[in-house]
Amino acid sequence: QVQLVASGGGLVQAGGSLRLSCAASGRTVMTYDMGWFRQAPGKERELVAGISWSGRGPYNGAVVKGRYAISRVTGKNTGYLQMNSLNPEDTAVYYCFAGPPSGRYWGQGTQVTVSS
Repeated sequence: QVQLVASGGGLVQAGGSLRLSCAASGRTVMTYDMGWFRQAPGKERELVAGISWSGRGPYNGAVVKGRYAISRVTGKNTGYLQMNSLNPEDTAVYYCFAGPPSGRYWGQGTQVTVSS
């Protein structure tokens, strides 16, 4: 069983930064891709970024636009999402995930609110 605990969300002013963390537990999690989706009120969940089990090959969703950076400390089974130049459109619940698209595990979500 894989468990994911997300943290680091909060309230920030436009132009500010936040760093989200996702701590994973479970024996097989080290072989999974990890990453983040987000969901704003009234909108569908969308990909933010993901990274392979080895920490290589990060991939970004269209929302990133060069402002975010995803990383992973494999030995600690922890993933990070550094978000910079935040704007109000980034306000959403951010969910970390682990695993392939056919069977992802999800964290509980962490709220990010960006004020103008």
